[in-house]
Amino acid sequence: MSEKIVVIGSGFSGLAAATSLAHEGYKVTLLEKNKVAGGRARKFEADGFTFDMGPSWYWMPDVFESYFNKFGKKVSDYYQLIRLDPSYKVILDGERSINIPANLEELKALFEKFEKGSSEQLDRFLKQSAYKYEVGINQLVYKPGRSLLEFANIKLLYDVLRMDIFVSFHKHIRKFFRHPDLIKLMEFPILFLGATSQNTPALYSLMNYADIALGTWYPMGGMHKIIEGIVKLAEENGVDIRLGQEVTKINIENGIATSVATVDNIYEADVIVAGADYHHIDQQVLTEEHRNYNEKYWENRVMAPSSLLYYLGIDKRVDNLNHHNLFFDEDFNIHSKEIYEEPSWPSKPLFYVSAPSKTDATVAPEGKENLFILIPVAPGLKDTEEIRDKYYHMVMDRLEKHTGTNIRDAVIYKRTFAQKDFINDYHAFKGNAYGLANTLTQTAILKPSLKNKKVKNLFYTGQLTVPGPGVPPSLISGQVVAKEVVKEYKPGKKQDINSDTNTPLVETT
Repeated sequence: MSEKIVVIGSGFSGLAAATSLAHEGYKVTLLEKNKVAGGRARKFEADGFTFDMGPSWYWMPDVFESYFNKFGKKVSDYYQLIRLDPSYKVILDGERSINIPANLEELKALFEKFEKGSSEQLDRFLKQSAYKYEVGINQLVYKPGRSLLEFANIKLLYDVLRMDIFVSFHKHIRKFFRHPDLIKLMEFPILFLGATSQNTPALYSLMNYADIALGTWYPMGGMHKIIEGIVKLAEENGVDIRLGQEVTKINIENGIATSVATVDNIYEADVIVAGADYHHIDQQVLTEEHRNYNEKYWENRVMAPSSLLYYLGIDKRVDNLNHHNLFFDEDFNIHSKEIYEEPSWPSKPLFYVSAPSKTDATVAPEGKENLFILIPVAPGLKDTEEIRDKYYHMVMDRLEKHTGTNIRDAVIYKRTFAQKDFINDYHAFKGNAYGLANTLTQTAILKPSLKNKKVKNLFYTGQLTVPGPGVPPSLISGQVVAKEVVKEYKPGKKQDINSDTNTPLVETT
């Protein structure tokens, strides 16, 4: 009887899948490797500081609201959101900086200062990107990507053709703006999608709509408040969450997964949903005869960036910083090339500083500052303490110059996190931080399948399958896979284990 479901991994996708399936009446057990739920969105506390370990941007609030609404709840039932204004700060070369206002009219006035007529161009650009957001987020990303027939709808095909899928973002954005600083501002949201603007479809201008029109938000208490809310919702729907339970094996008989093994337990299952790193499950947990793909396939995947992170507790307040600060004071193209085209440690990295204590007094002791510094880097690089220390001083030189204060001498807590940690904590393929890149050849049906082709009741969710990297897409991914499970495994319905519902109409190898 298809009633027991085991979900592996408590990131956004795993939690969404588990909650959605429990809500449908399944008995769901969620197994998490670490001692804290949340995957990359974990938190930790040290010396009076509270640090979000991963995601720090809250975009696409409608996706979160829609998720909670499906269970008869609202975001405000679980955490308090505030909209940031300015949305963020961009530090340019020559010690110039720009505060990006939340108000659209103020933003248009700012654009006019850089380029006459650009405010009207921004209106045109946003009208197009709003359409892409509506179709992309409300239709395309909820497709499971298992067959071309999912798109066999005349209106949807027409919409897809209008989405600029075959035009590069690089070319698209230059139809509207010429000033290099405006181009920097508009290209920034795609930096973490996993490719240069030349290789990213213009479809992803929908990210600019999310940024400009929908705004940048913050959940008071930190990003982990989202996880706490989603965990509470999961438990309210009956999900049994087990922490410290790393899955080491999936037991399979005659092409059917029967249970998963951890170090100290066996969990029987009628269906398994793997929300852990796809590559890890495919190549290390499963035996060769049950794998979806071979190692060559994985080596040919284009990964989104990894990150070099610093968590700093500062024994004073630091002036001249906003909640979000983007240091674009070096060449964007050179850094992008060092991430995506010629993978290497960056020569002059762009970086990002989050100072949530500017907004939230609970994340740092009074009179002190909580700083999170992120350098996007290519995945699969050699990671040593010497390299981490080198880049710490490199970015601190520029941060201290911008703020006009000595920060290093006031650091009372410091922790670093990089590729070795992503691998150790999350089994992240090549130490990636953001999953699979959103290139044209890795979109929709061309992503790793959300279902195993050799094990009939094994499904996948998360950043390495549909719809892609990022917090909102991961939340959507869990809901998408849950729908696929429900289609094939009704609670209480006897399954014909010999029926072949597992053959994809489009297959990549």
